[in-house]
Amino acid sequence: MSKKGVLVSGGAGYIGSHVVRQLGEAGEHVVTLDNLSTGFADAVLYGDLIEGDTGDRELVSRILKDYDVDTVLHFAAHTIVPESVTNPLKYYGNNTCNSRNLLECCQNHGVKNFIFSSTAAVYGLPEDGEAREESKLAPINAYGTSKLMTEWMMRDLSAASDLNYVALRYFNVAGCDPENRIGQSTPKATLLIKVACEAAVGKRDAIYVFGTDYPTPDGTGIRDYIHVEDLADAHLKALDYLRKGGESTVVNCGYSHGYSVREVLDMVEKVNGKPLNIIEEDRRLGDPPSLVANTDKIRKLFNWTPRYDDLEEIVRTSLNWEKKLQEQGR
Repeated sequence: MSKKGVLVSGGAGYIGSHVVRQLGEAGEHVVTLDNLSTGFADAVLYGDLIEGDTGDRELVSRILKDYDVDTVLHFAAHTIVPESVTNPLKYYGNNTCNSRNLLECCQNHGVKNFIFSSTAAVYGLPEDGEAREESKLAPINAYGTSKLMTEWMMRDLSAASDLNYVALRYFNVAGCDPENRIGQSTPKATLLIKVACEAAVGKRDAIYVFGTDYPTPDGTGIRDYIHVEDLADAHLKALDYLRKGGESTVVNCGYSHGYSVREVLDMVEKVNGKPLNIIEEDRRLGDPPSLVANTDKIRKLFNWTPRYDDLEEIVRTSLNWEKKLQEQGR
């Protein structure tokens, strides 16, 4: 544990809030910066919350100084892939330009450790369906490209300064706090398990399956789903790695195996005890048949061992959170 401050940008969002909670439980001195455009103030369970934007250089500099910050975990970003296709400049502005601002402030204030929320979207469409850290980087949308550009900025800044970083490339994040204190409240979510659980509680009329003729065992796409608790733990492991003098690196965050769309929907029906209204549609452009992480590196380098690698547990926590939101009228 460090007495220095830890700044979490976007810490009121889905993944960031779980990381803030785990950092707080570990006794870290946490401060969250979030503009609350998609995050929620009541999701920040530890430390101070400052409402503001990573693009506000004066504010970021003041936080870094006032809280004696030596570590930044950067989550603040737009994350809706279809929107990034129709409005790319929004994504380059927030995800890339604001990240540059944050990195410059970190450089000016001597921040040593930087942990970045990246994405499997940097890989685009891997030919064999498995993404390794050394796989070709070929994003097919502005979301993936905007994240990759930040990775490049970190790489170059690290080479030119004392800042060290870890970029964690997420696969399909799902699940919620097992104690049901915080969860995924993002409006207009597009991730399958969140959407399916919304349909299960009646927030959506139906769940759509895009593509049933893929070269997979049941014809639907296969994805690597990681529980948000394991993903948050990976960030704490990354922080420990950097504090012990680890070199800048990039790691995949997944489970190294996947589930098909049908398997996920079957599990939602099983856990909820009711059938879903499932509508089959044609494939969407750009969706790979299968996308699974190779996670040998993170397991070895960080000694990271997932605790929630179970589809039923992922779905159960997701569904419990949707029921809580429903009770709250959200």
